[in-house]
Amino acid sequence: MRTALLQLTCGDDPATNLAVTQAMLADAVADGAGFVLTPEVTNCVSASRAHQKDVLHLEADDPTLAGLRDSAAAAGVWLLIGSLALKTDDADGRFANRSFLIDPQGGIAAWYDKINMFDVTVSETETYRESDGYRPGDRAVMAETPFGRVGLTICYDLRFPQLYRSLARAGAEILTVPSAFSPVTGAAHWEPLLRARAIEAGAWVLAPAQTGTHPTTRGKQRATHGHSLVVSPWGEVIADAGTAPGVTMVDIDRAAVDKSRTRIPSILSDMPFTPPQ
Repeated sequence: MRTALLQLTCGDDPATNLAVTQAMLADAVADGAGFVLTPEVTNCVSASRAHQKDVLHLEADDPTLAGLRDSAAAAGVWLLIGSLALKTDDADGRFANRSFLIDPQGGIAAWYDKINMFDVTVSETETYRESDGYRPGDRAVMAETPFGRVGLTICYDLRFPQLYRSLARAGAEILTVPSAFSPVTGAAHWEPLLRARAIEAGAWVLAPAQTGTHPTTRGKQRATHGHSLVVSPWGEVIADAGTAPGVTMVDIDRAAVDKSRTRIPSILSDMPFTPPQ
């Protein structure tokens, strides 16, 4: 399957982000892509909860979701919307960080809410408390497509290998990791973690990323690592997008999954053990 990863520098204006994403998607389709992936929070990168409350929508009313579904249908392609920040009906007012797999008719083939919240202190000046604004999901998600079974994850999930092993054991051949990774942790851990997940699962890893310094009208400005990556089931980096916004094209072949899992069948040979007390 001819596959395109879109690397974006989204700001906090969803309408502007949508226009940029649709233009880049059109470029990918013109280059032959049948599967297109966008990064985490494609609709809005913002550190201001007040601003998010002003510009975000419920899923049923979200213009980014509607616009990208229309684009996928018009082009007749599969589209992973890496994630959208969405309002929910939760009593505490927290948002959802939700990934969508869109089919070539524009239908929602699968959706996944990020399970693991990015609550970390990277340094004295860089702290994140994602769970303050977002509520975590509680279910792993895999979808069938003509080019392979796709397991959906988001960003910080990458540090929890049991999720990927679970998806692989359920049959996932492609693991998606749309992200908005911190520059500090990205430089240290992004590539090795993605390669580890691919090797452990014997699966393709497709990781479209946000990059650069993000425009903002309210709240603290944010920067992300970039380097959208495609990693083969054998752990080879097939493509690295660097730090500039743009489209990265690759061809993925599900036969590589069978080859890798035949050579190293570790996902099928776990031995039971008693954990330490």
